[in-house]
Amino acid sequence: DKTVANCASCHGAHLILHSERRADGVVLGALIDVDPDSDLVTKLVHALLAHRKQGRWNNTQENVFILLALSQYFERFEGTTPDFVSRIWLGEGFAGEHAFEGRTTDRVRLDVPMASLAEQPSPTALVFDKRGQGRLYYRVGLRYAPRSLQLDALDNGFAVVREYQAVDRPGDVTRAPDGTWRIKPGARVRVIVSMASSMRRHHVAMVDPLPAGLEVIRTEDATNLQPLTPKPHALGFPRIAWHWYEHENLRDDRVEAFTSSLNAGAYTYTYTARATTPGAFVVPPARAEEMYQPETFGRSRSARVLIE
Repeated sequence: DKTVANCASCHGAHLILHSERRADGVVLGALIDVDPDSDLVTKLVHALLAHRKQGRWNNTQENVFILLALSQYFERFEGTTPDFVSRIWLGEGFAGEHAFEGRTTDRVRLDVPMASLAEQPSPTALVFDKRGQGRLYYRVGLRYAPRSLQLDALDNGFAVVREYQAVDRPGDVTRAPDGTWRIKPGARVRVIVSMASSMRRHHVAMVDPLPAGLEVIRTEDATNLQPLTPKPHALGFPRIAWHWYEHENLRDDRVEAFTSSLNAGAYTYTYTARATTPGAFVVPPARAEEMYQPETFGRSRSARVLIE
């Protein structure tokens, strides 16, 4: 039986000091020796660094093999002391430059106003130039605010769905044909946020804004440690049934959940709120993202909530 075999393998893994991260370290060292130009080299380095907790990995075996592999990476790709000038062009215009001398952990940030970006033709080339010796690492990000409050769902690495359910009586929470949620004043509401990813993610944050008419119930049942089974996702991800997050914040205006590592699959976070203030409210989308790579994110649709 395949299931029994897998379970036996898991139970005996500690006898051979099994570790996926240790294996990644061994593979990284081998790749640097035999195929240093492989795209997998930088991906493995990034993944190993992302798996650190409090500056280290899970055990001594992982620490040793990973540090040996990272030392190989440093000697091969970063053995030359940086001494170069980096310049950036946006389209036909010069955006800025900076000189890097010696080894340092300092980061240099260059901000380009959105107004300047809007003036550029589409598409526009963003050009990086490096003159001198050493290795240049850079990241390009875009911060923006949408013009409309009514946003569609977006999957840039995470698929996110949010729904509201009645806790006490089915009629307390209903949904109109146009998608508007109608909630009776004083009713308890179960908020369900489901998210799915097709690959492993690191340092994930899930944030669900609250409509101003709802308040989180800060009791033992405010969160559900055994999440409700999410609806099947269109991509067919496996469902994860256990308590996936490591930390949560129940705030006045939003609910947050965090984890340092998230395997591929579909996950659900639930909490309970009470409708305290009548009115019509526009609710921003629920959002999931990798905190240190915010370009990997997803959001649900905006919602309209009527408490009446």
